[in-house]
Parts: sequence; structure tokens; C-alpha cells
Amino acid sequence: MDTEALLKIGPNELASSLLKRRLMLKESLPGVIRNLEAEEESLTPKVERISESFEAANRKVSDLKGKRDSAQVLANKMISEVKDIRERLNSSGGMISLDPKWKKRKLIEEIESLEHEIQTSALDHRSERKLLEKRRVLISENDKWLKDRKESNPDMLEYIDKSKEMSRLFKKADKTHSRMLDSVEKAQPLYEKKSSASEDLREVKSQLDRARELLSQSDKAIGHWERRLKEGFGEIGPGFKDLLKGSETVRKGGPSTFSRTSRSKSMKKSRSEEE
Repeated sequence: MDTEALLKIGPNELASSLLKRRLMLKESLPGVIRNLEAEEESLTPKVERISESFEAANRKVSDLKGKRDSAQVLANKMISEVKDIRERLNSSGGMISLDPKWKKRKLIEEIESLEHEIQTSALDHRSERKLLEKRRVLISENDKWLKDRKESNPDMLEYIDKSKEMSRLFKKADKTHSRMLDSVEKAQPLYEKKSSASEDLREVKSQLDRARELLSQSDKAIGHWERRLKEGFGEIGPGFKDLLKGSETVRKGGPSTFSRTSRSKSMKKSRSEEE
């Protein structure tokens, strides 16, 4: 709408429209506020639940990362220890001094095979007892061999123990790392849901604050325009300045308030650029 069209709208018509709008807002805003409050009430626990799930997922990732790092640090530390022991054994010939009987018997494999049979076979109690006794004997032989080797060559036993422990730690680190990656992948959708739900809640809160603000201003605004329609649009008291002053200036060919403001800003910008 151009200036000429605006000037054709009388103050009473404009004030009546503004008053009507304020009355409509006062009537409709309570319902709008109730709907927004209900939406806020619905969204808040949803955001809290998603946030709690996301934080729990993050804690799980952090916990797994800590366990993985701890296992890796210990395993890496043992690498140098195992290498040092191996060097000592190589220098002393200990790496090739295994007992021929031990090589032939392969007690560890026998124990492993026996354990598999115990776990997978359907046996009566008598047969189970025989197998358990056989396993006990094998374990005793294995313990005796380890004891003998320790007495004859402590470095060999240390090498075996540390190598096994190093392997165990690396396997633990790899397994934990894999679980951590699974947890990270599960946490990603939770983050997206959390971000979306939080944004929805912020928007509802913003609309609710604005609606409450408008409602709180309604009576004052309605009273303002009712008085204007009753007493006129000139200066009628504190807070009621002359609303027709600008219109008269434009009608007489002067610049509008908007035009004066725009020109003032433009002049300030020009002076700033010149400086």
C-alpha cells in the first residue's frame, strides 16, 4: 500500500481495526496458551527421556573407551617385556630347550580335548568321574612341568605367562573397541532425536512466552484504543501523544517519520565511510 492509500485511511477506521484485532487476540489467546502449554507438557518429558538415553549411551561409550585404553596400555607395555625375555632366552639357548617328552605329550591340547568331551558328551555319573579324574591327572602333570621348567629356566615360564597375558589384553582391547563402536552407532540416532525434540520444545516455549506477553498487554492495548476512539488522536495526556502530527507533516509535503529515519541512517553511514 502506497502513501496516498495510507493517507486515505481515517484514524477512526485504523483505530477500530486495531481495537478489533486486540479484542480477538484477547479472546483467542487463552486457548492458544492452553494448547501450547499442553504441547510443552508433552514435549518436556520426551526431551528428558531422550536426553537421559543419550547421556547413558555416552557414558557407556566413555566407559568402554576407558577399558579399551587401559587394556591397550597394559598390552603395549608388555610387548617390550616379552621381547626382552625372548632376547635373554635366545642368548642362553632357552628357546630351543623344551623337554622332548613335553613336545610329544602336548598336555595343553589333551586337557583342551578332555574339557570339550566333558562339556559336549552325554555321560553317566561314573563316566563323568573317570573323565574328571583323568583331567585332574593331566592338570597335575602340566603344573609339574611348569614347576620344573620354572626351577630350571625361570625366564621360559615368565616368557610364556607374559605372552599369554599380552595376547589376552590385546584381545580384550579389540573386543571392547568393537563394542564401543557399536555403542557409538546406537548413540547417533539418539543425538539426532534429542536435537530435533529440543528444537521443537524451544520453539513451543518461544511461542508460549510471546502469547503470554500479548495476553498480558491486551487490556492495556484495548483500553488505549478505546480511549482514542472516544477522546481523539491528538495529545490527550501522559502516554497519549499526538498521533496525527506525522500525518499532517506528510500531507503538507514533508517527509514521513520512516523517510526521515532512513535518511538520517544513510547520512551517518556516508560520514562514517568518508572518515
